[in-house]
This record gives sequence, structure tokens and C-alpha cells, in this order.
Amino acid sequence: MSKEKFSSVGGQAVIEGVMMRNADLLATAVRKPNGDIVYKKTKISKNRSKLSTIPFIRGAITLFDSLVLGVKELTFSANQAEVEEEQLSQKEAVMTTIVSLALGIGLFIVLPSIISSFLFRDNKIHSNLLEAGLRLSFFVLYIFLISFSKEIQRVFQYHGAEHKSIYAYEQHLELTPENAKKFTTLHPRCGTSFLLIVMFIAIIVFTGLDFILPPPTSFTTKLLTKVVLRVLFMPLIAGISYELQRYTSNHLDNWLVKLIAAPGMALQRITTKEPDLDQLEVAIVAIKVVLNEPVENAIEVY
Repeated sequence: MSKEKFSSVGGQAVIEGVMMRNADLLATAVRKPNGDIVYKKTKISKNRSKLSTIPFIRGAITLFDSLVLGVKELTFSANQAEVEEEQLSQKEAVMTTIVSLALGIGLFIVLPSIISSFLFRDNKIHSNLLEAGLRLSFFVLYIFLISFSKEIQRVFQYHGAEHKSIYAYEQHLELTPENAKKFTTLHPRCGTSFLLIVMFIAIIVFTGLDFILPPPTSFTTKLLTKVVLRVLFMPLIAGISYELQRYTSNHLDNWLVKLIAAPGMALQRITTKEPDLDQLEVAIVAIKVVLNEPVENAIEVY
């Protein structure tokens, strides 16, 4: 394979498959019920806003961009894997994602803030400590509970296949399922690690806000202000988290950086599972396509 390395190769697990992406090309490979592997590749526009290059701002833009692309590729994978009797429309997939995002913000951001505010109305330190504990607990418990679903376990296996194939690429090995199988399923640039970093950065930012801003006159106003600010500041938190993850993933030889990255890597033990060779084969197809390498064991669909 070519030794030239793209600036970044990353991806995500989808339904019965893997999505991979580099700077200007995206590919999603899916195993159909009959055993065939199909893939779709999409050119990504290089004409990006200048904002997407500015540190601490580019994180929120990248996150939104990934969400939009992820919805499209999840729709494609669901339809190819034939998990529904009727194919999902793009509109249905977008609405499902919006509802899921709203529920996630409500459960992991708003609800902990409301509970802590009611229990500790006049103690900011105790309120913020409880809010942080609830937020982390809700997040880890949610990940743990969904991991028991057989369908989610399949997605987690493809998540592991994504990481293993990226490791094989990063080590300049021939892209085969056998070579990818040797590596760990844990990767420092994983989205799971990113979400956990977001949780920790949110603790720092939200605590700072509560101590810097003047306290509202009434409890109701205080609660509403607190909740609204937590939602509004999420893009900034995403931006800070993005920069921190970029730094830690490139400096894992430093003991302090390893310590910072450790919780996210540990959580991946839940969100990634050991894939079989068939699942690794699908991931290898996706990464080969974004590297413009020939693929002979899959069919391109448009």
C-alpha cells in the first residue's frame, strides 16, 4: 500500500458496517444479509469556512459536520442491511437524530443541573459537585445499559473493527483482516473518548460560570439561567474538548497525557468489542476506498 499518510483518517461504526473518512473522501461499507459487501463513496468539499481552521472553534464545526454526515451514512447502512421492512428516508433519519440529540442534552446536561439545583439551592460547590457526578454517572450508566442489546453489540464490534483497521493503516501494514486483527480495539481519537472529555470540560466551564456570573434574585430565574447557559456553552465546550483530544492523541508518550486519556480509553472497553474477520473485512473495504486503493471483494453502489 502507499506509504503516504492522509492528515487524518477516522470513522465510525454504522449498522452492519463502518464509515471511514479522510480529508476529502468518505466511504461507508456494509455487509448485506446475503453476505455481499457494498460500499458508497462520497466526495467532501474542500471549500471550507475559515472558521473551521480556527482552534477552539473548529471543534464545534467538525462535530456538527460529522453529525450531518453520520446521519446520511447511518441511513445508507440501515437500508443496505435491510434492518427495516421499509427503507428509511433521509427526513426520517434526520428527525430521529434531532430527537436523540435533544434527549441526550436533556438527560446529560439539563437534568443533572436541575436535580443539583433543587438539592443544593444555596451551596454552589456542593451543587456543582453533585451535577458533575450525576452527569458522569448518567453517561456511563447509559453506555453500560445499551451494551446489553444484541444490535448494539454488533455495532460495538464494528466499532472495534474500525479502530483495528486504522491501526493497521497507521503502522503501514498491508490492509488485510488478519493484520488488523493483531491490534487493540481501543484508540485515542475515538468518539467515546471525546464525549467523556466533553463531560470533564463541562464540569470546569459550568463551575466557572456559576462563580463568575452574579446570582439571579429568584430560584426560578437562577435555574432557568443555569440551564440555558449550559446549552448555549456546549459549542465552546466541544471546541475545547476537540483541541484537548487532538493534543493527547499525539502525545501519548507523556505520562500526564496518558493519565488524561485513560478514562476515555477505559470506557472504550464497553463501546468496542472484538470483531470477527468478516467484520474486519468490511472495515478494510471502507478504509481502502478512502485511500483510493483497489477493492475487489465489494460492490460499489450509488
